[in-house]
Amino acid sequence: MKYNSFFKGSIPVSEIGLGAWQLGINSGWQNMSEEEAIELVEKSLEYGINFFDTAPNYGHGTSEQRLGKALKSKERSKIVINTKFGHTHTGTLNYSSDNIRESLEGSLRRLQVDYVDSLIIHNPPSSYLDGNNNDHYEILERLIDEGKIKAYGASLDTYEDMKLLMDTTNAKVIEAFFNILHQDTARGFEITKAREVGMIVKIPLDSGWLSGKYNAESSFNDIRSRWSKQDIETRAYLLNRVKEIIGTEGNLAQKAIAFCLAYDAVSTVIPGNVNIAQLTSNIQSTNIRISQEIVARLEKLYQSEIKDLNLPW
Repeated sequence: MKYNSFFKGSIPVSEIGLGAWQLGINSGWQNMSEEEAIELVEKSLEYGINFFDTAPNYGHGTSEQRLGKALKSKERSKIVINTKFGHTHTGTLNYSSDNIRESLEGSLRRLQVDYVDSLIIHNPPSSYLDGNNNDHYEILERLIDEGKIKAYGASLDTYEDMKLLMDTTNAKVIEAFFNILHQDTARGFEITKAREVGMIVKIPLDSGWLSGKYNAESSFNDIRSRWSKQDIETRAYLLNRVKEIIGTEGNLAQKAIAFCLAYDAVSTVIPGNVNIAQLTSNIQSTNIRISQEIVARLEKLYQSEIKDLNLPW
């Protein structure tokens, strides 16, 4: 496992992290038993993963609870935990600054820790990312002074949101939507490097499309049912275009993760892992290096054929 810089004052983080949404009960995709959840975390640690991403609303708090139980006996200083606020453990949205401390205290109890390494705003409306017009960041700075967090930031989807956050706050962590089919946030990578902002890549497989297991005839009965028939057909076409560049040999998902890791601004990537087999496959992506020629061709594909489509998440 390779380890990359995160933010100043943090230990380096594994280039593959564990997104812990699936650990919780009623996560919206499937149900994992507590035994399975703990086993997945323990296997992650065996593979060298030391970065864990969670949130209060994942499984209505049970993701944090199970993650905390799995990490309880581990040396805290060697583990990096990122959690969020804004999507509450009851399933509601509350981005109010008055909710920050209460949300964090709940997360700390569930995780059974005294601090989290980073606390980020969970995909808020853009207006909340403006540090000149919100008191959120004063509160977050106080939480750093109190030792309850080491850094703060936001989970977001666009370059414009990245720039707003970095231009108006002292945020040191960004969790960005980035993959072969969604490259807008890459416009901010040079800024994050210059400002030593830790970069977490979320949704690197585009909700499963870049695993190669879906096609134009696929249908969905989960959260992905939001896609229209046209959306599915468009993604299927683009997937074939990607394969023309990246090749059909080998594991497409591993190549898609390796694409994200080809950018040195990226600290860690958090692909979904619903079982140990998927975890193992995702870990193997660290053995793949995508050439700069292929990266450039994929960037050109995005600019020429994908960008203006504004693909829905």
